[in-house]
Amino acid sequence: MTPSWYDILDVEPDASAEEIRAAWRAAIADLDPADRRFRTLNQAAEVLLDPAARSAYDATLVPVVDDAPPASGDEPVEPPAPAPVGSAAPRAVRSWVLVTVAIVALLLVAATAWVATRPDEELLPAASEGGVGSIEASAQEAEAVARRAIVPVLSYDYRHLDEDQAAAHTFMTSSYRSGSYDPLFETIKENAPSTKTVVSTQVIDSGIVRTSADDDRVEVLLFVNRPITNKAYKTPRASKDQVTVTMVRVDGDWLIDDLTT
Repeated sequence: MTPSWYDILDVEPDASAEEIRAAWRAAIADLDPADRRFRTLNQAAEVLLDPAARSAYDATLVPVVDDAPPASGDEPVEPPAPAPVGSAAPRAVRSWVLVTVAIVALLLVAATAWVATRPDEELLPAASEGGVGSIEASAQEAEAVARRAIVPVLSYDYRHLDEDQAAAHTFMTSSYRSGSYDPLFETIKENAPSTKTVVSTQVIDSGIVRTSADDDRVEVLLFVNRPITNKAYKTPRASKDQVTVTMVRVDGDWLIDDLTT
């Protein structure tokens, strides 16, 4: 039988979100992002950590068949073919107008809007402070900052673009800002007002991909949802992505130095 997303992550179908998250993080911990299993594990987690997508996926799974022999006179019933892996609810189709190219370009290099997805979550103490010097502690700190920072390198509102740009600047290195973010954000400024485009970002989950030997460079994988509205679409149109952010520590602060989707 074709393995299900639950089989891929080695969890039970009734596993909690925390159990699924823990299994996913453990599974990708030692994998290179180029490994085919890395992508498959991320697809499984993306479906199972989204309540709506998980519910739709569960509905496609084959029900458990009783192994007891059929009663006398009854014919055995063949179970239906298993649903193929990845048959979760289809993703919303991105359909933007004039600002399409600008938005996609922004996503590839990204910028950050200050929207904390975990307002009650405090950042871990810096590895250079308080005696915490482990690579694991540094990576967790970088992940926490990435979750907070990703929301304006991927968000903007046509009504206050300058403020959005300034907020994003505080979370990125000067080289990333001048070399990637600012040139593309100028395109956003040219188009967003006429299309009245608003892009917000919500972090669904995250995980640490890799850390450098000196624990000053960490790659973080984030699952994000970006509701989008514009002049043509008043109702938010969901758009889901996997985003890999490279965080570097500069003068004690973690900053975005690169971003890919």
